[in-house]
Amino acid sequence: MENHQAVLLDIDGVLTVSWQPIPGASSAVEQIRDLGWKVAFVTNTTSTPRRGIAERLQAAGFGVAVEEIFTAPRATATYLQAHHPGARCLLVNSGSVEDDLEGIVIAADRIEVVVTGGAGPEVGYDSLNQAYRALLAGAPLVAMHRNFNWETRDGLQLDMGVLIAGLEQATGTVATVVGKSAAAYFEAILAHLGVQPDEALMVGDDLEADIGGSQAVGIRGVLVRTGKFRPEGLGGLEELPHDIIDSIADLPDLLGAP
Repeated sequence: MENHQAVLLDIDGVLTVSWQPIPGASSAVEQIRDLGWKVAFVTNTTSTPRRGIAERLQAAGFGVAVEEIFTAPRATATYLQAHHPGARCLLVNSGSVEDDLEGIVIAADRIEVVVTGGAGPEVGYDSLNQAYRALLAGAPLVAMHRNFNWETRDGLQLDMGVLIAGLEQATGTVATVVGKSAAAYFEAILAHLGVQPDEALMVGDDLEADIGGSQAVGIRGVLVRTGKFRPEGLGGLEELPHDIIDSIADLPDLLGAP
């Protein structure tokens, strides 16, 4: 592909499922690097901080450095520091990502900002009701992402997007999304890599967060038929992905590997 320099890779559903590697994924990443492409690992995962993600990917056979991983929690910290410095934040999330929220004040009372991550067992009625009351009192809603589901070894699981929609409906609030599919998220990654939108590809399994979000800022979208991909999801789309491949294992061929 002429003029392209960087590949943005989603993790869940593209490289791994429940942290188990998709066949051929690690080899494909190495081939992409050998072709001279810059590689970034971009994820809305909100259960594990960047260092933990790097360790899990390394254990699954991927050569990856912490600095190559861009997470929604890290983007959230950057956003909060810029727009709500020092604010007391209620964190509604399953998992532990406090390492990626360095400098953010996580609080249980006198809430000034409601921050949502991912859904899971820890996200119950009490935490949602506390978020609801804070939103009614005027706190803004900042969402790391609004994914509706993700793929696990047991199949699709509900994610926070379902609950965010309910909080918005119940309070008249509109969430500010800072992970994928937000334009600012992709633009920050491109700036870090030093490339323009038309010099990058985004490889993902989520039609909205990965493909829709990246193509909206001019990045070429490559959809894989793994992870949460379902054929019926393509119906009625205003803009199809630029490319559709069976899995990440086919990406080197798409990029022109000999």
